[in-house]
Amino acid sequence: MPGPEQGFAMNPIHTFSVVPSLPPVLEPMRRIAYNLRWAWDHDAIELFRRLDSDLWETVGHNPVSLLGAVEQRKLEAAARNDSFLAHMDRVARELGAYLSSESTWCRRTHGEQDIRQIAYFSAEFGLTECLSIFAGGLGILAGDHLKSASDLGVPIVGVGLLYQQGYFRQYLNDAGWQQESYLDNDFHNLPLTLVRKPDGGVLTVSVEYPGRAVTAQVWRVDVGRAPLYLLDTNIPENPRKEDRDVTDQLYGGDLEMRLRQEILLGIGGYRVLEALGIEPDVFHMNEGHSAFLALERVRRLMAARGLSFAEARELASCGLVFTGHTPVMAGHDFFPPQLIERYFTEYAAALRLDRRDFLGLGRKNPHDESEDFCMTVLAQRTAAFQNAVSRLHGKVSREMWQSLWPGVPQDEIPINHVTNGVHFRSWISNDMNQLFDRYLSPGWREEPGDKALWKRAETIPAEELWRNHERRRERMVAFARRRLRAQLERRGASNNEVQGAEEVLDPDVLTIGFARRFATYKRATLLLRDPDRLARILNDTARPVQIIYAGKAHPRDDAGKAFIQRIAVLARQPQFRRRLVFLEEYDMAASRYLVQGVDVWLNTPLRPMEASGTSGMKAAANGALNLSTLDGWWDEAWNDAESHLIGWAIGRGETYANQDMQDELEAQALYGLLERDVVPAFYQRGPDRLPRQWIERMKASLAGLCYQFNTHRMVQEYTERFYVPAQRKFQELGAEDARRARQLAAWKDRVTKGWPEVRVVSVENHSPATLAVGQPIKARVRVHLGALSPEEVAVELYYGRVNASGQIVNAMATPMKLSGPGEGGDYPFEAEPVAPSDSGLHGYTIRVLPHNPDLPLGLIPGLITWAHL
Repeated sequence: MPGPEQGFAMNPIHTFSVVPSLPPVLEPMRRIAYNLRWAWDHDAIELFRRLDSDLWETVGHNPVSLLGAVEQRKLEAAARNDSFLAHMDRVARELGAYLSSESTWCRRTHGEQDIRQIAYFSAEFGLTECLSIFAGGLGILAGDHLKSASDLGVPIVGVGLLYQQGYFRQYLNDAGWQQESYLDNDFHNLPLTLVRKPDGGVLTVSVEYPGRAVTAQVWRVDVGRAPLYLLDTNIPENPRKEDRDVTDQLYGGDLEMRLRQEILLGIGGYRVLEALGIEPDVFHMNEGHSAFLALERVRRLMAARGLSFAEARELASCGLVFTGHTPVMAGHDFFPPQLIERYFTEYAAALRLDRRDFLGLGRKNPHDESEDFCMTVLAQRTAAFQNAVSRLHGKVSREMWQSLWPGVPQDEIPINHVTNGVHFRSWISNDMNQLFDRYLSPGWREEPGDKALWKRAETIPAEELWRNHERRRERMVAFARRRLRAQLERRGASNNEVQGAEEVLDPDVLTIGFARRFATYKRATLLLRDPDRLARILNDTARPVQIIYAGKAHPRDDAGKAFIQRIAVLARQPQFRRRLVFLEEYDMAASRYLVQGVDVWLNTPLRPMEASGTSGMKAAANGALNLSTLDGWWDEAWNDAESHLIGWAIGRGETYANQDMQDELEAQALYGLLERDVVPAFYQRGPDRLPRQWIERMKASLAGLCYQFNTHRMVQEYTERFYVPAQRKFQELGAEDARRARQLAAWKDRVTKGWPEVRVVSVENHSPATLAVGQPIKARVRVHLGALSPEEVAVELYYGRVNASGQIVNAMATPMKLSGPGEGGDYPFEAEPVAPSDSGLHGYTIRVLPHNPDLPLGLIPGLITWAHL
């Protein structure tokens, strides 16, 4: 019979899993390997290295693969080694104590019953380099969110997709152009397990695509205390290849494939939790990819509680949290209405919605039949709690989505911000870990948001901090040389070129790192704008500088690839060969080497295009200094800083209509900072050869940034501001057969129908033309409410300074009280005593809004009436 070598592959008639054969005494190794807490436990990582350090690197830091591949003789030797067994027992005990501990922040703060399970949905999770189901910052943030929630004891469950090939592997061709390759993930050799039903069968869920149902099996990853469930469609139950390929690649395929993935994530993910008997009150959507879960939540509440769509939407909404990460409209998912109709006609009928109303949920203008369906709009129309990921991003988001809130002043649009952070123990080197234990106390691990604790960084002896940092820089240079050598060998470079990799970079030289996604707005080549000036900076014989670049461009982003090519070509020129390198295949392992070893972390996004950014936070936690434009997190870090010793700002937050001009001005500012401030500070040494001015900056950065920019603080903020209030509101509206949710839906319907009659009839100003500071504004109004009652509206005096354009700015709103009986639907209101606190030209106007204590946002889009002259 013909075999595989003759042109086709043989399919098995039966499959089975093979697991590592461990000596019984080493069985705890399996439990340690299958809980990703090892990824932020230096002691556990060292335990795996002890088995076979070379193999640990070969298997990509994958302990499950390591246990299956390590030679049996090494396992047997470890089983007889008392030192190894003691090490293993210590790690196993610490894992057990961690998982069983009841002394967590959440338990101490909220007690046993206060917080039910929270579901956290994301299209990608960056947990560890061996589990390649993430592309960049969004996934790393999601992974760090789960890790901090686990550490804090916040009862969270993650939901995502398990990609067969994950994100692409990067390599450059001889011309320096990025190429992509895809490798299959071997799920059975990764730290995850298939979820099984009580009868032993594999748990599956189905979602509906046009004319068929598609089935996904479910895998579980244990992230400390937090379970993460991942859906996988590459199974025989799906006869069509395009259905098996739904979970093939992260962000791969065409627009229709993206829609299929997002249906699976949102709707299929919700069904996974239901099948597992997990019933969260609160669902957190990390970006708009999972927004269909909001519709599935509504559909299931309709079925379970006998609610109408409007009633179920009110109940679902108060338990939905949406976090947006994208400050440019082109970065959001839009689908043609015809495609949405093809996939959702029957689903819309189950929601009792017609075509127009269903599509309107995803349109900025629900009445525009030509407008595409946007996942971010769907999330915003359904979630009562919404946030951006930095203060500046919050301002940008409110401006971007203002059309969803007609008549609402921009600063009142209900998009808050929770600034991103990083999970320190996943990114801080073991050297710094030990240093912090000695001088900050081990409490920094559990309470990294304690400002007073980080203040102790100033007590770290200068020599000890510097020697610690020098060791890490030396390790980073060694890593960069190994990676560069492997790149050259893969491209078939000459022996001389390969050997030359050993002379690239210098472990004693000021090192700048730039490593991130190569989107064009991040301007990776800003530093290369004047190559001659850069060459002079890098090759100064007394004060040399070197730069390490790394990062991937999206496979369809040729402009980003061109940036990489420019760097790669420049790095081959003689004046840059030893001072500038580009490292291919940027992953979490490479990221750790860089953020732990560089002296300066460079970030040059075009303001305000960076939502937050987190790589600089990781570098700062390892003692590196940030050099960045004022965008994303660095904008608030710099402007809120008690001392500007924390790093350097490129510019002062200016923006220009001409981007080329902005690039030129900021490139010149960057060169000037390097020549005038950064390089001299690094090389200014005293008799003891220590750069004491630089070390003071390192301490100022640790003390001034770390307490704020970590995911423990971030998750605590989400919990206090969103999760707890959302759960409370959901339970209140859902009580007594969802009585208050039904009432709220009926009230909104009545108010919406009656709102066209609402108007400000007259305004009586009883204040003189000139007021003294502290003298109250006196005003009376008559408002026509039609069929509505005064209790159903809020009438407010809206006042503030008047700018040169005649607009009220820095406004405040104060309630006006009903001052008499109504007549013919007209009601009189009078301003509560309120007085301007400063001098200058001021003004006021009157507005009317719907009022209901159960209204989660305090606003209904489109229902706000302003007084007119």
